[in-house]
Parts: sequence; structure tokens; C-alpha cells
Amino acid sequence: MHGLTRNDIEDAARQVYQVMPATAQYAWPLLAERLGCMVWVKHENHTPTGAFKVRGGITFMHWLKCTHPRVRGVVSATRGNHGQSLALAARALGLRALIVVPRGNSVEKNNAMRGFGAELVECGRDFDEAREEAARLAVAQDLYLVPPYHRELVRGVATYGLELFNAVPDLDTVYVPIGCGSGVCAVIAARDALGLKTEVVGVVSSEAAAAKLSFESGQLQETATANTFADGMAVRKPIPEALAIYSAGAARLLAVSDEEVAHAMRVYYTDTHNLAEGAGAAALAALMQERNSQQGKTVAVILSGANLDRSVYARILADPRHH
Repeated sequence: MHGLTRNDIEDAARQVYQVMPATAQYAWPLLAERLGCMVWVKHENHTPTGAFKVRGGITFMHWLKCTHPRVRGVVSATRGNHGQSLALAARALGLRALIVVPRGNSVEKNNAMRGFGAELVECGRDFDEAREEAARLAVAQDLYLVPPYHRELVRGVATYGLELFNAVPDLDTVYVPIGCGSGVCAVIAARDALGLKTEVVGVVSSEAAAAKLSFESGQLQETATANTFADGMAVRKPIPEALAIYSAGAARLLAVSDEEVAHAMRVYYTDTHNLAEGAGAAALAALMQERNSQQGKTVAVILSGANLDRSVYARILADPRHH
């Protein structure tokens, strides 16, 4: 267990706020009307990289610089948001950032990573294969391999949990999307550090449900594929350290289909005029699934990111089936 204290997270916040301000959380009235409960949205779509990961990149790079002063650069695999985060933080400290993405990755996420100074390598058919190539390049080019999950990443990400719980201490439930798990583990860490009783609900894609299968069976499960357009959740196997934390700290895990996610993306647009990528809308999709049990409660959903290709978004918004 990470055992992060309130001090650990507040210390991380000081580092994060040198790069960005705290993000807002708003209780949107049209969401409340639609769902019959007070719905707070944590707007991690409004960070400098358009996603929550930037927080962990900042704290991780500070830690790396202190503990491995001779490191000249880092390498990691990503579908986009983690890579942007590392590129921004690495460049600020004068380090090289080599980022491996799977073939056919989001064009706009790739462009954003290059914009923040990353060198990009395309390799593998999915995130898990890109991770293998990143490990190979770390050895070949003498770079520090940044894992998708690490205590320092969680410590940085937990700053959004701290902001949310400080602003709305009486939350009944928080819904958080799960990819590699830094988000959900960070929310659990912040809740526990503040001694709150809020239920944390993790959300996976029904097309990449390994975390949910593992959570329910008590054993690490892997899926053969992770074919969801919600690329932030397209992971075939859970990270064991993360699984241990959300297995102990989450109330339950829910799976949402691509169709439910697309519907939630449209709802975000019509009810709040916010752009959400697939993983970013997953928490709202899960709340919509559970709306009957959440009537009259105070809940929060993490809008974890907004990095979505325009062509994909145009297609989703144009879908005539839902309003």
C-alpha cells in the first residue's frame, strides 16, 4: 500500500501548482435534473495537457531528478495523456522524453505530445505491446523507464482528489475511470488521507474489463483484446500494485459499453458544454447506469480528460439515436 498522508499530497500540490492552478469542480444543474442527484464534475479536462495525468508527471519528474540525478531522459508507453504529461514535465527539467505509442494511435494526441517536446515511436498493436517496446528502448538507449503506475504518479494525481474532497467533503459516491489505475488509487488515497467515508466506484470499458474481472475473482485476469475507442481504458491486464489498492479501497467496479460512453459524451456536451474523451466520460456513463440507487445523493464524476480526435467527436455528436 502507498500509505499517502495528507502531508504527502499537500506537498505534491505545491509542486503541481507551480505548473498549473487547481481545476474546478462544478455541480451542473442540468445533470442534476437528468439524474435526480447532485452531480459534481471534477474538471480534469482543464489542465495544461487536457487530462489529469499531468499532475503525476510533475511529481514523478521531481522525484526522478532528486533520486536519479544522472538520468538524461525517460521513456514510456502511452495512448496519449501520460505521454503529454511526461513530455511537459521532462522538458521543464531539461530531460529527453521518448514516448512509445501503438500503431494507429490518436493523431491529435500524437501531435500534442510532439508539441510538448516528446520524441515519438510507433510500435505494437496496442498499449500492452507498446509497453514491451518501451522497456527494450530503455535498455538500448540508456533511458529511465517510467512505468504506467508508480507511487509518485499516484501522489501527484491525488492532488485532484484533495481538491475535490476539500471543496465537497460530504460526497456519497465518486466515480473514477480505470486504465492502469493511478486515478482510482489516487482518489482512494486522498479519501483515506482525509478520513472520509465516500464510496469510490471504479469504471472500466466492457471491451477491456480485466480490472473488473480481477477485482471480482480476487485473481489477476487478462483479456485477449482491449478494443474500445475509450483509449484511456484500453488495457488488457491490470497493474498488480494498483489492483491491490482498488481491490481494498473501491466499493465496486462497473463496466460501461462504448455506446454508453458515447451517450455520456453527448450528455456532457448538451448539459455542460464540456468536451470529454471516451475515458473522460466513462464515470458519467457509470453514474447513469446506477442512477436509481443514487437518487437524492451527492455524487462526483471525474471528467479525466478531453483529448479526442475531431473526426471521432464529430461522428459521436452526430449520432441521431440519443439527445
